[in-house]
Amino acid sequence: MSTARRTSLIILAAVIILFLVSWFAKFSAVQNTGAPFGISVRDGFYITLAAFCSLAIFSFLYKDNPYYKFAEHLFVGISAAYWMCVGFWSTFVGNFIPKVSRTLSDFFEVPFKSFDIFYFIPLILGILLLLRLSNKYGWLSRWSLAFIVGTTAGLNLIRYLRSDFISQVSNTFVPLVVDWKGIDAFFSDFSLAANGQFIMILGNWVVFIGVFCGLVYFFFSKEHKGFFGTASRVGVWVLMITFGASFGYTVMGRVSLLVGRLTFLFGDWLGLID
Repeated sequence: MSTARRTSLIILAAVIILFLVSWFAKFSAVQNTGAPFGISVRDGFYITLAAFCSLAIFSFLYKDNPYYKFAEHLFVGISAAYWMCVGFWSTFVGNFIPKVSRTLSDFFEVPFKSFDIFYFIPLILGILLLLRLSNKYGWLSRWSLAFIVGTTAGLNLIRYLRSDFISQVSNTFVPLVVDWKGIDAFFSDFSLAANGQFIMILGNWVVFIGVFCGLVYFFFSKEHKGFFGTASRVGVWVLMITFGASFGYTVMGRVSLLVGRLTFLFGDWLGLID
């Protein structure tokens, strides 16, 4: 037996022993709370399994290894099975059967609505999609894929056009002078509050200049020199600040997930924190 294989078996044995010890410890801890014997054994196993799967995922920080691959494949497989069950009960049983068969509706205990022959069209497309598993008739699944991609693109085009394009364009049409009542009123009522006139005017000017300079950066019909060059460089700063804020927001969301996992490991599993 090679040294690498012997080391792998020793690590595997150590992981199994630690898993069993942790399971017994959590089983005892849960049983002390007054839970029935079967429930305490089950809960101890679930908590230990979740903790070891989390540690297996974290082990990728060291290097790629079989424990990480096991946790990854387990997560993907369970997710696929879960969403398949959700799709079956919500789409096939909850939406398709009540429109095609009263007998099947009674069998699955869902209310029959009314027969609609057009509901057989998605059934046929779904069957064609399953032909992807066949080497001989797999080309028929392209019809279903083309329908799904085309429909999704058409629906999302309208949605993103409204939310990401029209909404952003309309939000740039802001007054550069907000509630102007004269220079005397401006200085007499001067305030640095967020809803104050000065901050609102300053914010609108930042939006206007940022949008203008960002558009200038992408205007390539004129050489970026002089005023155009200065505006272009300001546009670069605006773009970098925007991308940085977006990236920071994404990282903050991922860090919150990490905090949740660490809280589970040190709280629910090890019991070091309340």
